[in-house]
Amino acid sequence: MLSGPIIGVIYHWLGGLASASFYIPYRGVRRWSWETYWLVGGVFSWIIAPVTLATFLVPGLWDVIGKSTGQTLAWTYFFGAFWGVGGLTFGLTMRYLGIALGMAVALGFCAAFGTLVPPLFNGEFGQILSSGAGRMILVGVATCLLGIAVSGMAGMSKERELSPEQKVATVKEFHFSKGMLVATFSGVMSSCFAYGLAAGKPIAELAAISLEENGGSDLWQNLPVLVVVLAGGFTTNFIWCLILNLRNRSGHEYINLSSKVVAEVSAFEGVSLSAVVEEKMVRDASMNSPDRVKQSAGQPDASVLIKNYLLSALAGITWYFQFFFYSMGQTRMGQYEFSSWTLHMASIIIFSTLWGVMLKEWSGASRRTHGLVGLGLFFLILSTVIVGYGNLLKGTSSSH
Repeated sequence: MLSGPIIGVIYHWLGGLASASFYIPYRGVRRWSWETYWLVGGVFSWIIAPVTLATFLVPGLWDVIGKSTGQTLAWTYFFGAFWGVGGLTFGLTMRYLGIALGMAVALGFCAAFGTLVPPLFNGEFGQILSSGAGRMILVGVATCLLGIAVSGMAGMSKERELSPEQKVATVKEFHFSKGMLVATFSGVMSSCFAYGLAAGKPIAELAAISLEENGGSDLWQNLPVLVVVLAGGFTTNFIWCLILNLRNRSGHEYINLSSKVVAEVSAFEGVSLSAVVEEKMVRDASMNSPDRVKQSAGQPDASVLIKNYLLSALAGITWYFQFFFYSMGQTRMGQYEFSSWTLHMASIIIFSTLWGVMLKEWSGASRRTHGLVGLGLFFLILSTVIVGYGNLLKGTSSSH
């Protein structure tokens, strides 16, 4: 039978796969602006999915949340809202750097801050350094950061080697310096999700008691925390999407596809995943709107509207499963659960890098650059192995 930490690593990998793949259903969305399908998907990922699964799996969900202190709920929600700001700028990172490099850099900062700051804030870093298992996990975190640095070197190498025409062919708006600035901001703000989970620890403890009393599995103890954190993230995204609906006059799209003006970016048929992701945040914090094309007014197309809702719902639910599996993996990492954030970020980068290779984002680059891509991927995979082994050492030493 697999030990707890190994199962935890597997759960984190499943979450990373969900995160790296969730945008695929949006490829089929048509005649909707970004803010429309992002908000519809967000309702499912930040509200419907977490509340439904937590209600089903955690006995007395709302009693657990109701028994939590106001301070705990406020900080958990607060960090969720700040994480939402990072999410809003995350798409810009991929727009300027592409999927592979964009995710590597943004999630790298997110991994570093989200992993190391919580134990530092809680005064646990000295305890981590004093044990062999703790030091092994820190080696894993350092290996993850090394993989991210190598990925950044690959990006700089690509920047030097490719002509402007080649860069546009793979990532339409490739801009290394601008992308790095946005990635830094997005990564630091996105790490607030880890702070929200740490702030919500008392909620998880109350959920664990409820699960034990009712014969439930402790795997689900973090699901009520996700309800609160994601409510904060939903607030940020909801406000911004509504602002864009008003600014771009796209509010009618929720119920009526008949319009003289629709977003050109919404016609996704035949568009590669990289192009979709790059356009994902076209009308977000950059304040730039995409070109629009005129179409004749007609009757609302109910079939397209229904399909848009279904695809957006699928994308949103897939997105939520990254943290559903994350919350499960975190329960299996023992004393060093802070390392869960590194495992989660590294797994997302791994799968997004593989997507980038499949979508030929690195085509035209030299053999040296491809070697750096492969080396960065190697270090990222190695980091998950080291962190998992460190947790396994802790479990072995505890049993003696």
